[in-house]
Amino acid sequence: MARLKIESLESDPGISTDRREFLKHCMVLAGSGIAGCVVLSGSEARAQIVAADDPRLETQRIKYPIEGGEMQAYLARPKGQEKLPAVIVIHEIYGLNAHIEDVARRMALEGFLVIAPDALSPSGIKLDNAQQAFAKVRELDPTATRKNFVAAVEYLRTHPQSTGSVGCTGFCWGGGMTNQVAVHSPELKAAVPYYGTVPADEDVPKIKASMLCHYGGEDQRINAGIPGFEAALKKAGIDYQIHVYEGAQHAFNNDTNPSRYHKEAAELAWERTIAFFKDKLQ
Repeated sequence: MARLKIESLESDPGISTDRREFLKHCMVLAGSGIAGCVVLSGSEARAQIVAADDPRLETQRIKYPIEGGEMQAYLARPKGQEKLPAVIVIHEIYGLNAHIEDVARRMALEGFLVIAPDALSPSGIKLDNAQQAFAKVRELDPTATRKNFVAAVEYLRTHPQSTGSVGCTGFCWGGGMTNQVAVHSPELKAAVPYYGTVPADEDVPKIKASMLCHYGGEDQRINAGIPGFEAALKKAGIDYQIHVYEGAQHAFNNDTNPSRYHKEAAELAWERTIAFFKDKLQ
């Protein structure tokens, strides 16, 4: 029921020469932690995996109710009227951008109703500069912001095209927020934080969701929290899996960041994520 697995992976990040050529001018920040969650603005559309106008999908900008207002989000789902399990995708500290919207579309193609909320939208902030978004997201009130993402669970549970079964995944800052949604939303069925800051030990027993946690082996700052988190999960009897991908850094899933992206780790983690959601949200 509980597993910690350390993966041995190749060090080659798996990015082609031509891909590096068009990405090389983009901003890359050194160091670990949230500073590694670099999102590239100018080249994101060129790096997308699923086109924004993919004919298999319906996409739209939506709003859902939060305490004292509304939260904006990007919605993606397969075409058709079938009710689907739902997934929340939470962005990195650089805000909702083309890369995260692409991730939402990838998830939707796997058979899910997906929303990617914009943490900055309640404040009316609209930025296209990653550095500005970084600063503004850091200034957000943690409690209010967490409540805004928890509200997405209820929105999807009652959505007319949802089966009522909801999962959540997020990356970097969004990985930490995914952990907080798991702590504060007993209705959440499954959570998949990618290299996210762990919750406080005393909060872990509140988690009702099944947990699948992905970490990069080289991500020392974030990984320092794994032993305590695992001990608390185990003590609380929570269904969990932890995977540590050797040779992978923080933000290894971000394929718009050539210095961080680790193709093998990202693909394996994604495969596990989809299988996990299909199992837990059925």
